[in-house]
Amino acid sequence: MNQRITQLDKRLSNQIAAGEVVERPASVVKEMLENSLDAGATRIEIDVEAGGVKLIRVRDDGRGIHQDDLNLALARHATSKIKDQGDLETIETLGFRGEALASVASISRLKLTTNTSEDASSGWSVQASGADMQVEISPSPHPRGTTVEIRELFFNTPARRKFLRTERTEFLKVEEVVRKVSLSHPGVSFVLSHNGKITKQYIGDDEERRVASVFGAAFLDSSIFFSEERGGMELRGWIGLPTYSRSQADQQFFFVNGRIIRDKVITHAVKQGYSDVLYHGRNPVYCLFLSINPRLVDVNVHPTKHEVRFRESRDVHNFIYGTIHHVLADVRPEDSNAGEANPLLAGVPAGTGPMQAPMSFGGRSGSQGVRDPQMSVYREMFAKDPVATLPESDDVTMPPLGYAVAQLHGIYILAENKAGLILVDMHAAHERITYEHMKTAVDSEGIRSQPMLVPLSIVVSEKEADLVEEHGVEFSGLGIDLERASEESIIVRSVPTLLAKSDVEQLVRDVLSDFAEYGESKRIEQHRDEILSTMACHGSVRANRRLAIPEMNALLRDMEETERSGQCNHGRPTWCEFSLAELDSLFLRGR
Repeated sequence: MNQRITQLDKRLSNQIAAGEVVERPASVVKEMLENSLDAGATRIEIDVEAGGVKLIRVRDDGRGIHQDDLNLALARHATSKIKDQGDLETIETLGFRGEALASVASISRLKLTTNTSEDASSGWSVQASGADMQVEISPSPHPRGTTVEIRELFFNTPARRKFLRTERTEFLKVEEVVRKVSLSHPGVSFVLSHNGKITKQYIGDDEERRVASVFGAAFLDSSIFFSEERGGMELRGWIGLPTYSRSQADQQFFFVNGRIIRDKVITHAVKQGYSDVLYHGRNPVYCLFLSINPRLVDVNVHPTKHEVRFRESRDVHNFIYGTIHHVLADVRPEDSNAGEANPLLAGVPAGTGPMQAPMSFGGRSGSQGVRDPQMSVYREMFAKDPVATLPESDDVTMPPLGYAVAQLHGIYILAENKAGLILVDMHAAHERITYEHMKTAVDSEGIRSQPMLVPLSIVVSEKEADLVEEHGVEFSGLGIDLERASEESIIVRSVPTLLAKSDVEQLVRDVLSDFAEYGESKRIEQHRDEILSTMACHGSVRANRRLAIPEMNALLRDMEETERSGQCNHGRPTWCEFSLAELDSLFLRGR
């Protein structure tokens, strides 16, 4: 083995860099799309052959590259997007490293053609050749914009090519990249072709239509749109209703300042926001956009720019979690969608449980609990007499869940509202109502703790012991009294009363792990809620219990007032609606 230090040639060093930014054809497409968008493109055409291994061609109508800059276009660490340290700390573009073109050119046959003028007869092309990556520039007519043509990807690095999957798999990865990028730039048109055939086309439009074209119209009808701003951060977008969930986490898109990212803090925050309402084993569907001061986020932590690091990750986590948690909490029976088609009968992709249809909760309007003024009428009436029966007259507008007419097999309540038929799982609905009341009662008293009969000593890492000293107040607020005993040990003196019989050591270790990872922990609240959920389940009306009409109506009114009443404690739906039109269609009426 040669022990002497030598200077690597340009091609070899670029190939090493390519190993960081070019994993597969989809990685190349992503880098090229980001450059096109930074150039102000309004239309981008992507042509690939053989899954992108044989050809990747990305053509845009952006500003183009100046002729005098072409000698640097394929050079490493050459970019027009950052000039100094200040620019690096406030990155507002998608591409900025100045490595992609040089890296891709070293492992493929790359040709770039560009024009900065409106004269389509002008233009220039550039390509690199030889071990020293010498560029060759020549005249080449081209409309305003840039075309990057990449042929025979990994032709000179066969080891990398062996790791590629089938042509179909690689193309699906490319398709996924185009889908993600198109969501963050709805005003830009994207046309994707494979082996000469157009497979996807996203025409420049408003944001809602772009979301519908990517997720399908059913998602908009089964999601909530919201926009919240706090502490210099803005979070907006669409979150799917708990009943509109999937077995895989394949429809979860999160953008930070227009950049699609994967981040454990964000993923955890969103997951926490769905706690208490999502059926076990299911994954939520969402498309969310976070806007934050570029100085507060580092997008330069990974070569592929998939990951970011937040300066105040705890604040970001709390903002995302809190926003989603409250938006979902305010999803209650509303009559804004009364009369719309029931997706259950229209073949909408299933959610969870036997009644898998997305519920009519005000979905796409994003009302966030904007209540019908008439609801105050019912609140007053039932405050005076909880089991009152109201007449089905014109004097008072009918409430969202209407009035009970019968009970079916001691399990379901049948109710009539102005749209048609309401079907309620009485145990699931009462379980949620009881559970929410219990949580409110416990929250009003705070988390009570009790001293341990014998203080528990736990051996931890020095970092975890530091956390005990740093977050002592937060731990006390969770009902845990912790004390540092040495550099690598702590003492547990008290725990929450409700959790006194649990595995205290494992609970403390889990809480410390959460604080180390996310800057906070919801473990105590989750364990407490699990106990309350079990208690609520046992304290709710059971199947086969006969309810009188007034009792059924009282339950319906409680559902309209209770947070998260669309799902039981285990995430299953509690009710669904069938419009008269849907009922008519079952019996072919009007045909």
